Amino acid sequence: MKTLFQIKPAAFLIAALLLGCSAVAAQTPAPQTSRLELSSLDHLAAKASETVDVSIDERLIRLAAKAFDDKDPEEREIKKVITGVKGIYVKSFEFESDGQFAPADVETIRAQLRGPGWTRVVNVTSKKEGNVEVYLLMNGDQVGGLTVLSSEDRELTVVNIVGPVDLEKLAKLEGQFGVPELGIEKTKEKKNDEN
Repeated sequence: MKTLFQIKPAAFLIAALLLGCSAVAAQTPAPQTSRLELSSLDHLAAKASETVDVSIDERLIRLAAKAFDDKDPEEREIKKVITGVKGIYVKSFEFESDGQFAPADVETIRAQLRGPGWTRVVNVTSKKEGNVEVYLLMNGDQVGGLTVLSSEDRELTVVNIVGPVDLEKLAKLEGQFGVPELGIEKTKEKKNDEN
């Protein structure tokens, strides 16, 4: 399965996330939960050639955190990143032909993201590579949840991270707990090289 952010404007995506947080924080009240209801997509599994379904609640995150070695710097950093996270939920479907999911399937997710507190901070549209939308839920000046919605002709992916998310450290979750490669670390390195 391809990485989630193969769309070229990944640098724009990360810059918008990092710069947009403070502006969004002042505008939006937060709802009680940032967890989305993703079961409306379950029917797509029967049509998909490949399905990823990750559901890690707070209890499992705490259990996983205990497995990380505090002596290993990278594992210690991942442990810090997931501290406070209440859940990681991923649904991803890859199809062998176009037209296997309907616009209504995507709309069921977008409708939830129009709720109180959610703000779309990134919307990338590409005729060749599909659409990527990033939504943040703000709790004061902290990110209280994050959702990435990616749709292509033959692929649909939703990543929902519930709880406080440190956008600066989000790259550490790439490839962990079913979170796809987001291209954040490469973007940060490129930004540092330009300075």
